[in-house]
Amino acid sequence: MVPLSACNSNTAPGNDEESQFGAAPTPAPVVSADEALDGIAVEVVQPEIMTNADLVVLGGLEGKCDVRLTKIAYPSFVFERAGQQGWIKLNQKLIPLARAGENLFVAGDLQVTIRGVDEPLEIDEQREAEMILLLPEAKDELGFRGYGQCYEAE
Repeated sequence: MVPLSACNSNTAPGNDEESQFGAAPTPAPVVSADEALDGIAVEVVQPEIMTNADLVVLGGLEGKCDVRLTKIAYPSFVFERAGQQGWIKLNQKLIPLARAGENLFVAGDLQVTIRGVDEPLEIDEQREAEMILLLPEAKDELGFRGYGQCYEAE
């Protein structure tokens, strides 16, 4: 028997073995929450990971914080540390949200709340974080525990 533990060195989203040979991913379109969720059953919507192409559209991570669903995942939510904007990827679209409080971001009836689990998010240190997602017309909120980190502005 041959051990296969070191065979997978691909870290591209989707873990596609051929991703190194395929075309570079195109960024998701930036649209309003209403447009992104129009005609979608909100009961099945989950946050998606952002690709490097998506992060370029958002201006990178400098001066921002992110929330990742695992330690090594790409971000699912990005927000400005000192600014008024956040972005989430739902239904293969990037949705801008406006800061409505210290940890609250909204776009119409879509709400995202971010909390550090034990301590506030810090620059260059991953901390456990919670992301609470309230989708328009959904009966229940969705809660996710992952990791958050903030990045120095350059």
